[in-house]
Amino acid sequence: MDRRELFTSFTSRSRPAPSESSLGPKFYTNALLRTHEGQEVRFYDDLIKGKHVVINLMYANCQGACTPVTARLRKLQDSLGDRVGRDIFMYSITLKPEEDGPEQLKAYAEKHDVKPGWLFLTGDPFDITTIKFRLMRWRHPGRDLKIAQHSRMIRVINDSINRWTGCSALASLDTIKQVISFAEPQKSYDEMMRENAIVQAKIDSLETLPTWLGALAD
Repeated sequence: MDRRELFTSFTSRSRPAPSESSLGPKFYTNALLRTHEGQEVRFYDDLIKGKHVVINLMYANCQGACTPVTARLRKLQDSLGDRVGRDIFMYSITLKPEEDGPEQLKAYAEKHDVKPGWLFLTGDPFDITTIKFRLMRWRHPGRDLKIAQHSRMIRVINDSINRWTGCSALASLDTIKQVISFAEPQKSYDEMMRENAIVQAKIDSLETLPTWLGALAD
């Protein structure tokens, strides 16, 4: 087996086996939140249960990472197309709920031309803090208490198979899409073999290997 075959022989098989045991509302909480559209939703029952979601933390008056992160996620929304709101859901949760009500979040979403399928959320500060620590905890006081640290990350969860992934929200679009794909259900052996054959054919046509094999799927 040469170096090219070595890469594609495990491209799809390397994903961990899925677990069907959801962490449920006791872990996620079922806190009552409000969307930028003014609707009340339960965090687990309405937003997480059985869904494949992309979550980031932000706040409307942020002068740091929030704007470039939102811009990157806006490109992601375009790239995913009609999958957003159908089989992938995007949520941005404010880190400053005492400042960001539905009106402020709506203005922020409109400023960034956010499309349907992506919700901006606020709620009681205690509930927001609980959700932040459950989803984004670094287990390091210096990081966990620093707002800017959380606004630079995204969490990807597929509750239907209890699979979690995540990455920097400022990673390349290809990297973010690849990370999202890691939370998809395990494919059949035949599907993986077909995909690997396509990737192998593309690699065979290249003079040098790409630095990120996931880009070959585009």
